[in-house]
Amino acid sequence: MTDVTSGAQPQGASAVEGSLAARFLKATELDTRMLGMVGALAVIWIGFHLISGGLFLTPRNLWNLSVQSASVAVMSTGMVLVIVTRNIDLSVGSVLGFVGMMMGVTQTEILPQLLGFGHPATWLLALVAGLLLGALIGALHGYIIAYMAVPSFIVTLGGLLVWRGAAWWVTSGRTVAPMDARFRLMGGGPDGAIGSFWSWVVGLAACAALVALLAYGRKQRRKFKFPLRPLWAEGFLAALGCAVILGAVAVANSYPWPAAIVRRYAEANNIAVPEGGLFIAHGIAIPVLIAVGVGIAMTFLANRTRFGRYVFAIGGNPEAAVLAGINTRWVLLKIFMLMGLLAGIAAAISTARLNAATNAMGTLDELLVIAAAVIGGTSLGGGVGTIAGAMLGAVLMQSLASGMILLGLDTPLQNIVVGIVLVIAVWLDTLYRRRAR
Repeated sequence: MTDVTSGAQPQGASAVEGSLAARFLKATELDTRMLGMVGALAVIWIGFHLISGGLFLTPRNLWNLSVQSASVAVMSTGMVLVIVTRNIDLSVGSVLGFVGMMMGVTQTEILPQLLGFGHPATWLLALVAGLLLGALIGALHGYIIAYMAVPSFIVTLGGLLVWRGAAWWVTSGRTVAPMDARFRLMGGGPDGAIGSFWSWVVGLAACAALVALLAYGRKQRRKFKFPLRPLWAEGFLAALGCAVILGAVAVANSYPWPAAIVRRYAEANNIAVPEGGLFIAHGIAIPVLIAVGVGIAMTFLANRTRFGRYVFAIGGNPEAAVLAGINTRWVLLKIFMLMGLLAGIAAAISTARLNAATNAMGTLDELLVIAAAVIGGTSLGGGVGTIAGAMLGAVLMQSLASGMILLGLDTPLQNIVVGIVLVIAVWLDTLYRRRAR
């Protein structure tokens, strides 16, 4: 039996239908909305690079951009599920601030009294406590929304105020620092990256995984007699994906340690510094690896589990989901619990990166997270959204912020731009849904 491919040549008059680009997109099955986002991101990067005099598209700025995007990208994966079910969470920035403050207090004031200073388990216990606290806060929000029938907008708006105030109340406004040395690794920096060698190992392993996934997908399509992509399309997707992965690794490995840190490292390890200086690459930052890992896990959860199918079923038609026997209230509670857990992960990344827990941490992050999800294709009408799109949206939002900082624009003007971008994203989503009908 011969395989049926999606790139078979049409017959008769239909042979001339569609442009070459349309046939290419059909064969490769690339998401046009995702391509639009990639195009917009490319325009933003090139534009800022030209306006800033060549400062944007440098290894240093791109490496810092990836680290700065990590916490918002992590939370945006959960916001996709929240918005898909026609809800909203305005509290994620405040939850991040409160959980980050509790992590800081735990490892600087509570655990040292119990375990002593510098105990190797301090960072792990503080992290676990923060993640559990985030999940409990999310569960509280979810219970009020799902079982007490209070609108999510009101519940999370209250949470925005409550948890921001609680973060201040815990320390009476004090900044808590420094964090445990092992905990700080989650924030990036020279020590919080995996170096050149292991970055290439991770990159090659990711390429192998991508090829394996494409082969497995083709095998499953053949098994269930679904149309197959042409072999050239499979090869193109594999080559494109590997080029992006290895290109990102190359950029990460092009950013060296600062000279002062290299000098101290060489002195501590009795390494002779050559005349031209010693080049030690950062490699991929640990917070970026955490964000990518969360993205992969959330994509699997959304697309390959019963829970994910229930989430999209509720967003598509809540009444039909109830009639189908889905326990919608329990699913909503779990969604907000997951959102709280992801806010806890983002709090760990942010606190470790700053090496301090501050009362301003996470301020307005809820807007960035919602904007990232919506820009990434998550419909406010419910039922539609992708994890990868939201993470790309997070990079886009951080790119705008990074570019405006390079240009020396004031924070109020940056907020104006973020607000305009959010409104435009919702408008474009409305147009897209109108055309899809």
